[in-house]
Amino acid sequence: MELYDIVILGGGPGGYIAAIRAAQLGKRTALVEKEKLGGTCLHKGCIPSKTLLRSAELFETMKRSGSFGIRAEGLSLDFGGVQSRKDSIVEQLEKGVQFLMKKNAIDVYSGTGHIVDGTGREAAEAGCNGVINVTRGTIQGNDGVDIAGDTGEEAIRIGYRDLIVATGSRPRRIAGLPSHERVMSSDEALAMTDVPASIVIVGGGVIGVEWASMLSDFGAQVTIVEAAERIVPTEDADISRELSRLFAKRKIKVLTGAKLLAESVAAGEAGVTLEIERGGKVDRLAAERMLVSVGRAANVEGFGLERTAAKVERGVIAVDPASMRTADPHVYAIGDVIGGLQLAHVASHEGVAAVEAICGLETHAPDPASVPKCVYSRPELASVGLTEQAAVDSGREVKVGKFSFKAIGKALVFGESDGFVKVVADAANGAVLGVHMIGPHVTDFIGEAALAQLLEATSMQVGRMIHPHPTLSEIIGEAMLGADKLALGM
Repeated sequence: MELYDIVILGGGPGGYIAAIRAAQLGKRTALVEKEKLGGTCLHKGCIPSKTLLRSAELFETMKRSGSFGIRAEGLSLDFGGVQSRKDSIVEQLEKGVQFLMKKNAIDVYSGTGHIVDGTGREAAEAGCNGVINVTRGTIQGNDGVDIAGDTGEEAIRIGYRDLIVATGSRPRRIAGLPSHERVMSSDEALAMTDVPASIVIVGGGVIGVEWASMLSDFGAQVTIVEAAERIVPTEDADISRELSRLFAKRKIKVLTGAKLLAESVAAGEAGVTLEIERGGKVDRLAAERMLVSVGRAANVEGFGLERTAAKVERGVIAVDPASMRTADPHVYAIGDVIGGLQLAHVASHEGVAAVEAICGLETHAPDPASVPKCVYSRPELASVGLTEQAAVDSGREVKVGKFSFKAIGKALVFGESDGFVKVVADAANGAVLGVHMIGPHVTDFIGEAALAQLLEATSMQVGRMIHPHPTLSEIIGEAMLGADKLALGM
């Protein structure tokens, strides 16, 4: 039996980054992945969806090229080409992860890992704290893994001193929906071979609004059904209102306060029909396809977690947020499987924290208040810290600065001047409590706001920082100054 200092279950951005950090610290490390290195982020989430969003954005920009003084004739969408570009980028990045595993001498097991016994005699004799059976398999194109257990091959057993669970999540399902190709999760939507003429998207959170924006730009008629009173309900209320207004201008229909009646959903060759309850009335909707985006469920089952002392609470693995350690002293968990902010960059940070805790180093686990969140719709959304309402609810007196992209020269140059930046600061000491953005490329410079929060900067300090002109980032300085009623450009 091969013995490792650290074994990691799951090769997504949490798992493979943890593996690299462990190797850097001199630990013999194994990574077990049942599908492909890169996990959901690379193959079913961040990268493929953002690649499609970029194509949709470019297609929309080309359709209005006349406003830039450019005549484009015969413009058409090659959706097969769009999908090919997506697959090519994913493949390139996957090869990059494979290279990093080899470079850092990390043993990668392709297959499903099953925890056998954390306290068994065999583990004790081997000088480790647990063993895992890896049911080996071979990756076959886009079809996943041919599980060796189904073909009669024996599992390989490996031992660990410490285990990191990074098994990720899957799209949450709604009970009672028909099993049909026209009723999709985001996983199935990525494999579409054409753009539907119309689609109903159930769920107006991050995934829902990204798909709504993308498919609208590709030419689909889009309806969003959201149970909450506003879309992207975890964002600042002003951001939600602005996104709804801009979606309305694009003819994206947004139905909030709407409950899907799951038993009413019917799918067939003609499309999908469904009913929603809204304001005490029942409305009937029809579309060519339906996309369900109501969050993600943690993968806590199927790999033997119950054979350890780790605890599952409210559907996720409970951990010490400082070290990522579970109730089992030799089992750690990171990423989507522990809930919280289910973001790739959070998982990576948690992976480093877990490894450094195992190695006895000072850890730097992510603070939710300083984690930047991004939505890649058109326009983009980005935020960090407290919303205005959350800051008020915490008992603070706040001051707010707000600045429009319409007064930013680079935004006008880009032809994208919708949106604004909003700064929420403590009225007593000027500390930046939250920054909320909607507009062009805001995901590319939310990092400045996150750094301001990490360093506990004040709005005046950030506002006085020299921002280069002409850039979109100038808006941060103006919004920060605006909190102190000193904005210069409006």
